[in-house]
Amino acid sequence: ITDVNRTYLARGNLSVEILGRGVAWLDTGTPDSLLQAAEFIQTIEARQGLKIACLEEIAFHQRFITVEQLLELAEEYGTPGKNAYGDYLRLVAREGHGSFWMHG
Repeated sequence: ITDVNRTYLARGNLSVEILGRGVAWLDTGTPDSLLQAAEFIQTIEARQGLKIACLEEIAFHQRFITVEQLLELAEEYGTPGKNAYGDYLRLVAREGHGSFWMHG
């Protein structure tokens, strides 16, 4: 991947940004690093009560979907209490207007 990035950069087809505070870059190129990344994500989600890279949540907070559509997506994961991901989407729908995503 590094060589591919260098090629794109040399051709002028790649832009580079410095990742700011609160952003983590996780290398998952080996089985050990993949396990470490998975454990990192699990720890952050468990401690903060937030999902990382939840596409439905991002779409909702970017106003690509409505609260009604978010709830419809949650229903696809089953009835309340049967699936943690669906329950998380329901929580996002309930608390959406007060979420930190909506500020700033």
